[in-house]
Amino acid sequence: MPAIGCIYTPKGGTSTYQPRDGGPELSCSRVEPSYVTVILGPKGPATLIKNPGEQGCCSDATKLGYGNSWSKGSFTCLSSTKGLTCTSSSGHGFFVSKARVTVK
Repeated sequence: MPAIGCIYTPKGGTSTYQPRDGGPELSCSRVEPSYVTVILGPKGPATLIKNPGEQGCCSDATKLGYGNSWSKGSFTCLSSTKGLTCTSSSGHGFFVSKARVTVK
């Protein structure tokens, strides 16, 4: 099972989920050593949730190999051996690894 899983929600949300600020939204969860979720919206800094409650991360996630990037809407993520870095076009973002989580 991957250690970090992300879900992209487009602007306006989906039939089952509506982002707080209307979206788009990128939500990434880390499983180990503790379960945390980081949410990045279209504006403002990312939000770190240290005890998200629901823990459905990563079971059928498509893997982003080391050195590869992913982009959708205003978000870009880069996977490396150090961890996962995601940013928005507004300049905000986050870094997630087993060792640490930082948001900006």
